[in-house]
Amino acid sequence: MVMTVHYFAPGRVNLIGEHIDYNGGFVLPAALSLGIRAAVRPREDGVITLRSLNAPGCFEVDLDADLEFDPRHGWANYPKGVMAYLRKDGYALQGCDIVYSGDLPVGAGLSSSAAIEVVTAYLLLHRSARAACGSEMGDSIDRIWLAKLCQRVENEYVGVGCGIMDQFAVANGKAGHAILLNCDTLAYEYVPVSLGDYRLVIINTGKRRALGESKYNERRAQCQAALRIIRQHRDVPNLCQATMEDACRWIDDPIPLKRVRHVISEHLRTMEASRLLSSGYLREFGWLLTESHQSLREDYEVSGSELDTVVELALASGACLGARMTGAGFGGCAIALVESNALAQFQDFVRSHYVQKTGLHPEFYVSEIGDGVRRVSSYSDLESY
Repeated sequence: MVMTVHYFAPGRVNLIGEHIDYNGGFVLPAALSLGIRAAVRPREDGVITLRSLNAPGCFEVDLDADLEFDPRHGWANYPKGVMAYLRKDGYALQGCDIVYSGDLPVGAGLSSSAAIEVVTAYLLLHRSARAACGSEMGDSIDRIWLAKLCQRVENEYVGVGCGIMDQFAVANGKAGHAILLNCDTLAYEYVPVSLGDYRLVIINTGKRRALGESKYNERRAQCQAALRIIRQHRDVPNLCQATMEDACRWIDDPIPLKRVRHVISEHLRTMEASRLLSSGYLREFGWLLTESHQSLREDYEVSGSELDTVVELALASGACLGARMTGAGFGGCAIALVESNALAQFQDFVRSHYVQKTGLHPEFYVSEIGDGVRRVSSYSDLESY
């Protein structure tokens, strides 16, 4: 009997610290209970097949011939890239059938790409170890290395200049905790998240974003250009270690100056948010969420009418301590800290006014903060593939 094995990788939400990961500062992401499931079963011909219950296409990958990026393959390029880089790092991969399923909206800013990368790498490493020594790697997998591998796939294979945060949170999440991650050193600590009478609500605006086609890479280039100017006068390792005094003294162009203002102020907000959450100061944490959105809208200019509208409506609902866009921007999701006993009224209020203003239908996710990638028991929707 052929054994099917199941795995899960969560999406992630960044509580605060947006566009900070590639600028070398602190971020505060958390893994979600939403995510991507994968079922894998062996085959003997050195081919890996990829199929998703949520997206079209069935792809056969010959491990010796078919690992180049192909724009026609769409979502399958993410697992293909993982295979290519595991092979490059010396891992002997075995043929198998993989089918994916999940409840994580694609293009919404909840790291669906990182989730499929990490779950693919994790399951392939399990199979590689079992074939080599007859046992599974389990939690002996180096999860920091795993995150770095998947970031390389995104940067070099897919061509999106993301930082390490998404892959790190998906690989290293811990239930009931956010991760205060220093993106320069990868030092991290778990921050307990106890929301009491409030819940974290994720609101999908219905405006899909395509990260590789957005201005994400442009913003990263603007930050790098600003850092080069500051480094002509002062030795700083990254933009988060610069000051607004540095920027105002040496940067003349108002556009990169605004970008730096967001990076420095958001970095400070992130460290303060970690302290507030650890101490249970939810109202003050909510204020920081709203300040973050204002900075992303005005200084970093990565929001948009849909995100601004949904945040304004969340704040106007009367049941919300704070709200902001999350993710790279230009569409996708916002988060809001909402009273538990007012969740239904909150959703009704935001939905009705948002549809009226934009013509789009939002989706709401009340997610728990969960663990990172792992092997799991079977899923009914994947049993019959």
